[in-house]
Amino acid sequence: MKRIKQLNLLNTRLGFFTLLVLLFWVKNIFAYFTAFNLGIESPFQYFILFINPIATTLFLLSIALYAKKTKSFYRTSFLIYFLMTLLLFANVVYYREFTDFITINTILGAGKVSSGLSSSTIKMFEWIDVLYWVDFIGLLIAFFAKKLGKDERPVKARYAFAATALSLLAFSGNLFLAETDRSGLLTRTFSRDYLVKYLGINAFTGYDAVQTYKTHQVRAEASPNDMDEVASYVKEHHAAPNDEYFGLAKGKNVIYIHLESTQQFLIDYKLKDENGVEHEVMPFVNSLYHDSSTFSFDNFFHQVKAGKTSDAETLLETSLFGLNQGAFFAQLGGKNTFEAAPNILGQVAGYTSATFHGNNKTFWNRNETYARFGYDYFFDASYYDVNEENSFQYGLHDKPFFEQSVKYLEHLQQPFYTKFIAVSNHYPYAEFTDEDAGFPLANTSDNTINGYFATANYLDKAVEEFFTYLKAAGLYENSVFVLYGDHYGISNGRNKNLAELVGKTSDTWTDFDNAQMQRVPYMIHIPGQTKGGINHSFGGQIDGLPTLLHLLGIDTDNYIQLGQDLLSNEHQEVVAFRDGSFMTPAFTYYNGVLYDNDTQEAMTELSEEQQNEFEQLQEKVNLQLATSDKINNGDLLRFYTGSHLAPINPDQYTYKNSLNELLTIERTLGSQSTSLFSKNNNESTVDLYKTLKYQEYYPQVNTENQEITSDAGQEPVAEN
Repeated sequence: MKRIKQLNLLNTRLGFFTLLVLLFWVKNIFAYFTAFNLGIESPFQYFILFINPIATTLFLLSIALYAKKTKSFYRTSFLIYFLMTLLLFANVVYYREFTDFITINTILGAGKVSSGLSSSTIKMFEWIDVLYWVDFIGLLIAFFAKKLGKDERPVKARYAFAATALSLLAFSGNLFLAETDRSGLLTRTFSRDYLVKYLGINAFTGYDAVQTYKTHQVRAEASPNDMDEVASYVKEHHAAPNDEYFGLAKGKNVIYIHLESTQQFLIDYKLKDENGVEHEVMPFVNSLYHDSSTFSFDNFFHQVKAGKTSDAETLLETSLFGLNQGAFFAQLGGKNTFEAAPNILGQVAGYTSATFHGNNKTFWNRNETYARFGYDYFFDASYYDVNEENSFQYGLHDKPFFEQSVKYLEHLQQPFYTKFIAVSNHYPYAEFTDEDAGFPLANTSDNTINGYFATANYLDKAVEEFFTYLKAAGLYENSVFVLYGDHYGISNGRNKNLAELVGKTSDTWTDFDNAQMQRVPYMIHIPGQTKGGINHSFGGQIDGLPTLLHLLGIDTDNYIQLGQDLLSNEHQEVVAFRDGSFMTPAFTYYNGVLYDNDTQEAMTELSEEQQNEFEQLQEKVNLQLATSDKINNGDLLRFYTGSHLAPINPDQYTYKNSLNELLTIERTLGSQSTSLFSKNNNESTVDLYKTLKYQEYYPQVNTENQEITSDAGQEPVAEN
């Protein structure tokens, strides 16, 4: 009899409503403990975590209770339940790669970053994900099989209203408890982890929608007066160039080499195979790092957020941050005004600019953004021979990418500013990890980590071949090279599995260690110079542009740049992370906790002097981030004339016939042409490029002990 009453209850609208609330609560709790790392620190926080899905779930599902018609009630209930499940599931998958939650800006920009991601997304799914959908599918089957009855009786209006009121009361109580444990949760700068931990996925998404709307209003209400405030801040924080280095690379070609997902710990790293034999992961990049002609920085940090690679490009080429929510390229790249490196060098120093990327030009909205950066040419996948054998979801592999790029590079008028975006060392690091690849895999429980070293080694080989060509072709000596890591390769959620490989233990791994892992390589190689060396100053990607421009002999005093020359005596060693955390030589502030860099311990009790110092540092960081957001969200550079740069007309850049345009310029200039092709008596240098298949670097494998020997130092044999 009791079982019959329970079944009858489920066949009522209120019973069905209650069932959906309970099922979604269970899914939320399951995700909290299996998919997200929310940093629960006390029983009180556990309590808040357990109750935070209830209020918004009640509120959203209560909407269906107001439906009078039977079909309307069940359709609305299923639709709302489906959308809530989809949002939760999307966040679970997204968190695996980005260790972050999906924002409204991310959703709005999804169409501009989706190209080429399908196979990568599939690899992010796990078998356990079916648990997020099994209940929804089961309910649908039960409903259409009439195992669940349809209640024809509408819910009384006062009951529907009571459910809504109860949800609002529950949310008020939830927010009160959250504010008790974390004061200023909705007003101060905290990570999105905090908002989810205290209020849940649905509440975070709603809050983010409100904040996004406010941000869009900023652009509409921006005025020249706002730009005046920004200009004053920039002038006050400008770091004058160091006379010893200013103009050291004046007039040289600039070649940026993007080291995809490369972290600083890979520099000089040697991976031990199962027999204890050490294999140097990036020997060529290491040789550049230690060269006296290279300015290398070992305390250089990435400062990207969800935009990752494109955020790194924004930072390095505009000295502005990406967005705190979503990807800047996708959201504002095709709308804003910029003072980017290619535009500055083109107008001030007569540089030709080109960027090379073996993926579709619309990926991350690059075609529109590059036009507004002032890039003369963009060689995307349409200019390359891309097939299944030499590419993967993120584009052409690095070795054929560099090799095929030189047929365009040799026709650029010098001096030129170029950027080469290598992609092979990209998650999930599975392209060069088979038995034939040669470089050993790491031995951890995480396959992503295991393959990371082999793909990084492949990148190193590709860069080495490119440099070999540049030397043979005669471009090397007259160029300055900037090699940089764009963001982490191993996410925070995987770092504990990496701990043993970097001399740590997973049991003692903390957010302090996560923060230190945000270092990425940054090196400026100037052939012929001997003033280089390893610089220990703390800096970040925001500092890249003023550093480069000063080396090229261009003062940045009149440009709107938020970074400072890393070689300047006035450089302030405060590195802001996009979420408001920061790094200095003395302190690490990460995920809401302040650490002492010397002891590596959390500073739980601060002296008055330490508290004042911390607050001053936090104020500097917040002001720098807020100034960047003010510039970007308000598109304030449209009001700025102090740089004396002519406005860019993005419509003049189509990137459809770049090679033909270059050839026409060569013919028009005749003997005045400065391209490599012209300097080489109108003969191509393409045949000077020598490459090996990756496996050919490791032709000898001792199957008894798996010791791998390399012929990489021998003269390469051209690949067919």
